[in-house]
Amino acid sequence: MAKSGKKTSPGSIAQNRRARHDYFIEDRFEAGLMLMGWEVKSIRDGKVQLAEAFVQIHKGEAYLAGCNITPLLSASTHVVAEPQRMRKLLLHAKELSRLFIASQQKGYTIVPMSMYWKGNKVKCEIALGKGKKQHDKRDATREKDWARDKQRLFKVSRQ
Repeated sequence: MAKSGKKTSPGSIAQNRRARHDYFIEDRFEAGLMLMGWEVKSIRDGKVQLAEAFVQIHKGEAYLAGCNITPLLSASTHVVAEPQRMRKLLLHAKELSRLFIASQQKGYTIVPMSMYWKGNKVKCEIALGKGKKQHDKRDATREKDWARDKQRLFKVSRQ
């Protein structure tokens, strides 16, 4: 079996690496997902993308929008597969109200961070993030580069 190039933990399905680059992450929440059977089969096969996904709160409920789950070719013929449909997120009422209040503040948004297995259930880690400005992104990149260079210098000096 060939190894994929992604670095993921054993229970991990998909990660939204772009979110850490674009947002200051403040609070994290674990949410369940309401999925159809064909979606679970596709997720088991690793055909999910969180890169363009976002969370919307509508009528007191949270939904995952923009998440692409590509249907398998062997999907049932009587099921109409909609790859980018809005999927309901299962959260406690206190968490929902906290997310709603925070998302109404200027600059805050709710982003999906990762999707993973917890037992036989699919969970989605969502986070409350504040958008970064362009100079913040440059500063973060500069700090990451300096940390990498510092590690190299210490490694060379120890030998």
